[in-house]
Amino acid sequence: MTDDGTGLMTIGALARTTGLAVRTIRYWSDEGALPPVTRSPGGYRLYDAASVARLELIRTLRELGLGLDAVRRVLAGETTVAQVAAAHVSALDAQIRALRVTRAVLSTVARRGSTAEEMTLMNKLARLSTAERRRIIEDFTAEVFDGIDTGDPGVRTRLRFAVADLPDDPTPEQVDAWVELAELIQDPEFRRAMRRSAEFNAADRGPDVPTGSWFMSRLVQLAGDALREGVAPDSPRAAGILHALIGDADPAVVRERLTAGANVRLARYRELSAIVNGHEPPPAHEEEFGWVVAALDARAGG
Repeated sequence: MTDDGTGLMTIGALARTTGLAVRTIRYWSDEGALPPVTRSPGGYRLYDAASVARLELIRTLRELGLGLDAVRRVLAGETTVAQVAAAHVSALDAQIRALRVTRAVLSTVARRGSTAEEMTLMNKLARLSTAERRRIIEDFTAEVFDGIDTGDPGVRTRLRFAVADLPDDPTPEQVDAWVELAELIQDPEFRRAMRRSAEFNAADRGPDVPTGSWFMSRLVQLAGDALREGVAPDSPRAAGILHALIGDADPAVVRERLTAGANVRLARYRELSAIVNGHEPPPAHEEEFGWVVAALDARAGG
């Protein structure tokens, strides 16, 4: 406090009153957040009681992480504390999500003993923006399905959402799975394999098979019913079920495509998608596939 009866304070007195360092107050003052009320004849900055309240507000906003530009806008009345706080919450949410992904990436690197190159790739793929991840998924589903009549509009949607985005707080296992999945669905060879599988699923198999029916869905349904009813794969009834499934198609060709469609990479794709989604891996329907393969063998042998 000065001794001239004005009640004004020097920067040192203001520092003692608020507990802030002189250099901090001087910096905020130099940046325009806390302009002095006036200056003494000797050129020293002087502040009043309102400056104390302003300084406390600046300190609070700064402790909450707001930059000086935002603080100045609040103090100048260009925006409100509530508006700045809402914007800051959104920014903090984004930072928190990024930090969670970083933590998960580092946990995965530590667990796997990854090389620097693997860590760089993992971090790059895991930290893709939501829009970038969505673009990768949309490109994948477009290449797999464009021009194919699945007969089931939900198939394309289920495939797109099967390749889930990372959750806000991913586990190291989910980051690991997403990185492998992202690499897999961008691999041209895998995309071609998925495309062939989709074409095989949607192929026209003659007048006795519903047009555009999704082969794998019908396989699971018809073979599942046959298994529950105890129908032997080499029985005459099995031949009728098989005809309802494949129509006039060559059994040998269907068997080849069926076993090729169940390859290791497609199974891995389903497994990784389930991990990213936080779900149990989908059923492989091995019994249903096995029944159909046995029925195809019996028909081909007959």
